[in-house]
Amino acid sequence: MKASPAQQKELLRLQALDTRLQQTQHQTKALPQHAELAALGTEAEKTRTTLTARTGELEDVRIELGRIESDVDVVEKRIARDTERVEHTSSVKDVQALETELAALRKRHTDLEEIELAVMERLEEREAAVAEVETVRDALADRISEAEKARDIRLAELNRELGDLARDRETIAATLTEELRALYEKRRVVGRGNAAALLRARTCSGCTMTLTGSDLESVRSADADEVVFCPDCGAILVRTEESGI
Repeated sequence: MKASPAQQKELLRLQALDTRLQQTQHQTKALPQHAELAALGTEAEKTRTTLTARTGELEDVRIELGRIESDVDVVEKRIARDTERVEHTSSVKDVQALETELAALRKRHTDLEEIELAVMERLEEREAAVAEVETVRDALADRISEAEKARDIRLAELNRELGDLARDRETIAATLTEELRALYEKRRVVGRGNAAALLRARTCSGCTMTLTGSDLESVRSADADEVVFCPDCGAILVRTEESGI
């Protein structure tokens, strides 16, 4: 295949842009914020699980306290009722029965108050435990927000750079003949991105192989407009005054 030396040199510019495009695309996937956010997400999920468990424990204690408060209210109403009945009855037998019941109710009331105090202490402990996890959750949310902001800023910068590189690539690619451009693209696929390389001091800059013997002679004897390839990596070898041949 034939291509002018000037066209072949443009391949080096195209290759440099493609290399930068590949590196920049890799950067968008390898931002440190990606790993940081993944770790924070795992930590946040564990925190949500802990918070759900502690909130459930808190609700159980609240329900228990509500039940005890209801029992206290029932006992207090019965004490009030029996006290009123004692005040309005003239039967000694009834008074004795009511006094016995009142004594039992007051004992029950005292017991319930002690239980209520113990449950209220547990309630405070559960509330503190929930508040502690909520503080951790809120701190994680702030860190996630900051990491997302940093990621988005960096991604915007990289995407702008990718856009500039893509436009530059289109400009250079448009100057190549259709045949040379097609060959370059084919070599990009075969060479995993390494399609064109400068031959400097008889060495391929793509794979660092130094040409010797028949390989060197073949390249040396090729016309300036002949497209030649590296015998090792298959890249298009671009010859210049630096080639040493």
